[in-house]
Amino acid sequence: MSTNEFSRRHFLKQTMMLSAVAALSPGILMGMNKGDIKFANPNERVNLACIGIGNRGGEIIADLYKTGLVNIVALCDVDMGAAQTLAILKQFPDVPRFQDFRKMFDKMGNQIDAVTVGVPDFSHFPITMMAMGLGKHVYVEKPMARTFNEVELMMKAAKKYPKVVTQMGNQGHSEANYFQFKAWKEAGLIKDVTSITAHMNSPRRWHGWDTKMSSFPAAETLPSSLDWDIWQMATTGHNYNKDFVNGQWRCWFDFGMGALGDWGAHILDTSHEFLDLGLPYQINPVLTGHNDLFYPTATTLTFKFPKRGDMPALDVNWYDGINNLPPIPKGYGVSGLDPNIPAPSTGAIAPAKLNPGKIIYSKELTFKGGSHGSTLSIIPADKAMALASSLPEVPLSPSNHFKNFLQACKGEEKTRSPFAIAGPLSQVFCLGVLAQKLNTNLEFDRKKKVVTNHKVANALLVGPPPRKGWEQYYKV
Repeated sequence: MSTNEFSRRHFLKQTMMLSAVAALSPGILMGMNKGDIKFANPNERVNLACIGIGNRGGEIIADLYKTGLVNIVALCDVDMGAAQTLAILKQFPDVPRFQDFRKMFDKMGNQIDAVTVGVPDFSHFPITMMAMGLGKHVYVEKPMARTFNEVELMMKAAKKYPKVVTQMGNQGHSEANYFQFKAWKEAGLIKDVTSITAHMNSPRRWHGWDTKMSSFPAAETLPSSLDWDIWQMATTGHNYNKDFVNGQWRCWFDFGMGALGDWGAHILDTSHEFLDLGLPYQINPVLTGHNDLFYPTATTLTFKFPKRGDMPALDVNWYDGINNLPPIPKGYGVSGLDPNIPAPSTGAIAPAKLNPGKIIYSKELTFKGGSHGSTLSIIPADKAMALASSLPEVPLSPSNHFKNFLQACKGEEKTRSPFAIAGPLSQVFCLGVLAQKLNTNLEFDRKKKVVTNHKVANALLVGPPPRKGWEQYYKV
């Protein structure tokens, strides 16, 4: 029996129910009758305002709505009526609509219990901070924010407003991978981990761009439906270009977090939490196709973490780029892809030489895993078979990531990826992005939370000051 067959059979019972739920897509939702959803009584639902309703934002709305636990009370998008927003607008034609989230809160704040934040990485921060200050529960896509300091302020706000429920959208944190990793760690099966390889080798939007580019693309005619001033949020100095919007923002250091921010939270989340990694003390990059404006063609990052209690020091090695493949251990087998991964706005996930995933090396065992909710398997197969009878029972998830958030809003559960857990994970990626942008090794003081060997990098933990009118969100 191959390793993949063993893993699949062992976890089939645990994952079948989760897979059935996750397989529903927003496209199916748009064709569903309300009778297909089991709704709670109206006064038992969470009144939800949705900020960012196209692309991934629309998928989040659909997944939350399918729980039957929400009333959609407001829709907000800077490009209301653009092609990517039409499905949600059609599904909820009578819900009030806004382009400015601030006006939405001013007009409807007393009717809103919680918000979704499904917008570009750089836009997460001001929306989330305003919502939390108003006492609104927040579901925000990963990563939490674009800069280290923004994430720090979001964590401080979560402590200041303890009644506010927070959840970052790394949905695998409520699926089989989460519960398996937790059970295996508690049973002593995952122990003495010294190295983790994480890899994302699919093509990215910026691959093939001219790495000699020295200025942003020229201004183009602004679509009449788009409020460009609000789209920019707290950033400054950018003219509209189609290569800034609809997912293209992920390419640029000014707006997005590249492959690491996009996929890191789906690959490294359980390792980071259950191995108590916290923040690294050193980050070392090796780049191909470096550019000051957009992400490299290929990146290898080594994050060094110190000894933690009785756990040994550990390196996380991140690989992205089509041909930048990590070393593969003997007995690795076939690289699988979780079928429940949401498709990007460009369509299906592009094929890769090695599908996104991770390899976890401990002193005694080696584990292979994918991304999102994918479970781990022990490699090689003969080792897995020898341990089969002693593997701990893995409980089923009581709720997927979306229901978990809403149940928490109702006081019935606790979120599995609150800012206290998701924040340090997001800050790891912020530090990795700084090493990519500056193309240099970084030394980091974990206690003081400062870069000690590079003044520019240390300044970029905070980043440039927000433009006028957005300063208030940077105070807790």
